Amino acid sequence: MSVKNPSAGLPVRVLVVEDDEGIAWPLRRGLSRSGYEVELVATAAAALAAAPADLVLLDLGLPDMDGIEVCRRLRASGDAAVIVVTARGEEGDRVAALDEGADDYMVKPFGLAELQARIRAVLRRVRPAGPTAYVAGPVSLDPRARKVSVNGQELALTPKEFDILECLIADAGRAVSRHELLTRVWDEHWYGPGRVLDVHVAALRRKLGVEGLIETVYGHGFRLRPDVPGATGSGD
Repeated sequence: MSVKNPSAGLPVRVLVVEDDEGIAWPLRRGLSRSGYEVELVATAAAALAAAPADLVLLDLGLPDMDGIEVCRRLRASGDAAVIVVTARGEEGDRVAALDEGADDYMVKPFGLAELQARIRAVLRRVRPAGPTAYVAGPVSLDPRARKVSVNGQELALTPKEFDILECLIADAGRAVSRHELLTRVWDEHWYGPGRVLDVHVAALRRKLGVEGLIETVYGHGFRLRPDVPGATGSGD
């Protein structure tokens, strides 16, 4: 499943500017599996010559030019969103990058799930035409209208059920941890019972009415399987 640019109907194109192959290739693999179209480059010159992207993941420690200058040039020459991903965590670097037009700043090491959440947040800000619509198997979800349908039949979900489904369908096929779901759907500092997630997932499964669509990954969390054949949701 591709993540679509809502204004163009095409896959979101991400340019990764990173000279460390041990970081670049796992990024490419993880983002590609989540539906992004990814290009890797290792130098500032290649980044500035690359085809237009929707979003740039920019390392600051490049071999031929400081990344902050690259950020300035990217901002001057196009409208791609820029997320700095770097080992440089000093306040001065953060301020300089943000002043030169970076939309976000992440310090290595970081998790892929957090990076993808940052990408979605940045794209929502810089692509005001509307957030991505998701389709996985028989299920379609429209974040802007907050509507869900199964085989064309609209379902009534609670806000939490909708948010859980959005987290899962946005990364269809990936196992999303319980911690990530609790953090994103409830609160970063949620200290309530973890059982609340199981209760909501059970209700969501019942309403969707598609057996095997939301799969439990024991000891970890849940996965939405986009290859499950459709069935009519109950709508209860």
